[in-house]
Amino acid sequence: MRENVEYALAWTSLKFLGLLPRSSARSVGAHLASLLFRLQPRWRQIALFNLQLAFPGSTEAERSKIVRDMVRNLGWLAAEFAHLPQYNRGNIEDVIVLDGFENFAAAENQGKGVLFLTGHMGAWELKPYAHALYHRPIYFVIRPINNPRVDALVNRYRSGSGNQPIEKKHAARAIVKALRHGGVVGILADQNAALEDSVFVDFLGIPAATTTGIARMARHSGAPVVPVYSYWDSVLRKYRLRYEPALTLTRTDDEERDIRDYVVQFNEALGSYVRRFPDQWFWVHRRWKTRPIGEDPIYPDLRLETVASEPQTHEAASVGGKR
Repeated sequence: MRENVEYALAWTSLKFLGLLPRSSARSVGAHLASLLFRLQPRWRQIALFNLQLAFPGSTEAERSKIVRDMVRNLGWLAAEFAHLPQYNRGNIEDVIVLDGFENFAAAENQGKGVLFLTGHMGAWELKPYAHALYHRPIYFVIRPINNPRVDALVNRYRSGSGNQPIEKKHAARAIVKALRHGGVVGILADQNAALEDSVFVDFLGIPAATTTGIARMARHSGAPVVPVYSYWDSVLRKYRLRYEPALTLTRTDDEERDIRDYVVQFNEALGSYVRRFPDQWFWVHRRWKTRPIGEDPIYPDLRLETVASEPQTHEAASVGGKR
């Protein structure tokens, strides 16, 4: 029953926003996002805490404004996602324009496929959709939504321009195959990673557990890594799809050192975007959740959970035994 209700809500929301004119859908999306954040105050608290970590010199007013703008942008993203089926090669330029496409073209011309290094930035669902309309479809790595009906619905929208999803748990072999045939694979690399799959590298000045997957793929295949992001241009009144020059990745005989060096570059590239457009990043995610073994959690609620779950001392246990 829960899955059916979730699917009905998702389907109705997408259809409703999709039927509205784009400008109206963006306005409604922004109001709905604001309402959701008022109903879920914890999301705002996480975003403010993350901003204080990343920008310790910022004021409370500055951080609050970034969160408000982020929420508005999330509402706009929902509207753009609902309108994906309406976008085509003839009208996509009314929504998003290319910036630095020559950087991608130079990487593609190497003939080894291309890895897009990207994250939850700007209109991240519109980004690969637009690239496929302007040029050709790509593959993108996803983590399936728990509700299979909602997952199928979302992927139908995502794949409308020809893009093909790759499930994260089956990603390695599929990515290698795609690159071997000159394909392009987009990977969101800005989220917290599990301890066993990551290295700790600074992100916005704080050591963060960062996935090594894209670095290993790049080293194994020789495919260039192109940082790609989107952002709202308030002057142009459109999104910009920005392609940066491919990163300079040097291969040596020391694989683990290479991997770490690559990841350092990746986090620097992603972090520079966040610093430039802080309101365009998804601050609600707990990016610094995983910590090195023995280090206390960064987030206050996790610290409390850790203390609560710690075993009692021998003395406390003895007292309890006497009772």
